[in-house]
Amino acid sequence: MHTPAVAATGLTKTYGDLLALADVDVTIAPGEAVAIMGASGSGKTTLLHCLAAVIAPDAGSVRLARPGAEPLELVGLNENERSAVRRTLVGFVFQDHLLLPELTAVENAALPLLVTGMPRAQAEAHAAGWLAALGLAGMEQRRIGQLSGGQAQRVAIARAQVTGAPVVFADEPTGALDTATGDEVMSALLQATIGQGRSLVVVTHDPEVARRCHRVLHMRDGRIHAPGIPGAVSAPGTPGIPGTAGAHAALGTPAAPGVPGTASAPSAPSTPGAPGIPAAHAALGAPAAAGVPAAAEARR
Repeated sequence: MHTPAVAATGLTKTYGDLLALADVDVTIAPGEAVAIMGASGSGKTTLLHCLAAVIAPDAGSVRLARPGAEPLELVGLNENERSAVRRTLVGFVFQDHLLLPELTAVENAALPLLVTGMPRAQAEAHAAGWLAALGLAGMEQRRIGQLSGGQAQRVAIARAQVTGAPVVFADEPTGALDTATGDEVMSALLQATIGQGRSLVVVTHDPEVARRCHRVLHMRDGRIHAPGIPGAVSAPGTPGIPGTAGAHAALGTPAAPGVPGTASAPSAPSTPGAPGIPAAHAALGAPAAAGVPAAAEARR
């Protein structure tokens, strides 16, 4: 029996008098796509952020699978340790992509590797491979303002994939896109994750996005209702997308620097040779909770 990619039990989270999560259990299998749906304020984004080590729950357990090691318990980690998890063990795709406009597409996609200390040339070569696989060959040197919304979101998908993270979390990844572009982006996201044997957890309001996942979890008042409703996932593997099982080295996956409990756990080195890349880009595992304002949590 496979170890779950993510296993959470008894998750509870409050913001003042607001109960955002109430004793929630959820398990995500390797290679599974799961959609989380619910009205605003139902707790779906809070759940996503607890599973992705963005925030810590008040109570409960979250165990995250690690290649070649025992699952890592996220609850009880300090902010620096959670930051290391976000750098190496999970990928994140945001609704508004949160790319840096002053950087090119390939620099944005390579940023997680640069943060871990990989040389610029090597990091950008791996990032360029992902951009090409996602249909952006020839656009590596464009800045974000020179890309369409769908193209920018594909850059964000590449950024979430370059470290070889076994689980990718996506918060309304098609919410800012028109229907046709959103469908293309969702196809790219599925092919880049479950098409390569990785797991995908998506928060969405869009029933068409949810339908394309294996399961749909409906949340209301901080609880999961009607869990496990099957979707109709269709995500064949895409030739040329790096990251198939046993091929993380092809992506330049670093040796998980800074992740607690690994054989090599020093703090992540500073990024050499990467002028112009802000050190405080929180979405890549900096201590500022992955770029998600704390006030936004309480509203979701």
